[in-house]
Amino acid sequence: MLTINVAVLLAFIVVMRLRRRTEARSRLDEKFTVVIVLALGILLAPTELGQGILNVLTQLVQGVSSSG
Repeated sequence: MLTINVAVLLAFIVVMRLRRRTEARSRLDEKFTVVIVLALGILLAPTELGQGILNVLTQLVQGVSSSG
């Protein structure tokens, strides 16, 4: 349960950081956002939600690659 709570907090932080204007961001700010997004991905990956997202993306990629 703790993993989901931390993931929700990180998702909120990511949304708030991405709402800011692009011109106002420094390189360090952008790197920090990337680290937060990676941490969010690591926290979501072992959960049922993470596995569901992985399955949907896998099916999407397979559909695109088979149609091309």
